[in-house]
Amino acid sequence: MNATPSPFHCVLDIRASLGEGPVWSVREQVLYWVDINAPTLNRFDPRSGRNVAMKMPAAIGCFAVRESGGFVAALRDGVWLLRQDGTVERQLARPPYDPSTHRFNDGRCDRRGRFFPGSMNERRDAASGGLYRLEPDGGLTEVCSGETIANGLAWSPDDRVMYHSDTPTRTIRAFDYDVATGTPSNPRLFHRFDHPDDRPDGGTVDRSGCYWSALYSAGKVVKLSPDGAVIDAIAVPSKCPTMCAFGGPDLRTLYVTTARQRRSDDELAALPFSGGIFAMQVEEPGLPEPTYAG
Repeated sequence: MNATPSPFHCVLDIRASLGEGPVWSVREQVLYWVDINAPTLNRFDPRSGRNVAMKMPAAIGCFAVRESGGFVAALRDGVWLLRQDGTVERQLARPPYDPSTHRFNDGRCDRRGRFFPGSMNERRDAASGGLYRLEPDGGLTEVCSGETIANGLAWSPDDRVMYHSDTPTRTIRAFDYDVATGTPSNPRLFHRFDHPDDRPDGGTVDRSGCYWSALYSAGKVVKLSPDGAVIDAIAVPSKCPTMCAFGGPDLRTLYVTTARQRRSDDELAALPFSGGIFAMQVEEPGLPEPTYAG
């Protein structure tokens, strides 16, 4: 399916190297996001247009807002609690991999307040990444393995289905999900993209159960039905969209982070807002992003 003309517009021309992980705070009405390479955790207020960057001590793959204030963050050197200003409070878990070749990547909380960070093999020479469950008490358990770049984590509105992708294989899988225990099972194909550039990165689910995926290298976001069929493909004014999130007062604004890393001068001249944050309005709202209960 060809991408439709882009309704996205740049709301923050920040030129991030690897913008990722947008999380809308319903409580604050702001968008948090990360630049993995900078590395920074950022707070963007769309009302004022102001972005505040909080320096991180190591590459930050993903994070979640804590219910009690501050954040939980998956850094290269482990999972940490951060204060509201981004300073480190304490470590919850050591990295479950070799930090010289691996780092944390995409992740988020489920609606029981558990944090699920994924990992990736930066060498991309083995499927040695996985997905982990961090309990509110800080216990870390692997729940999925055999992935190169863990990505696209999301849940259906009824919490019965978990979605997860491995970007290099261009595959999104669906799992049965036991919300009582935080355990995925029965993995199956949800959607596989055929074009080499259609690489599923971060994703999210709207209130109707449709899954939205940012396709890194393809310059578009796709909307998939609950049975995995492509409903729409929407162009983004950047070749490398990384993740989408619903925000705004009514959760009908779709935000998309993008990357600028490793892009040619010609491409950046044609797509100058690469590395920015884009937004468009949608009819079907998203779901409030869960917070970490620990």
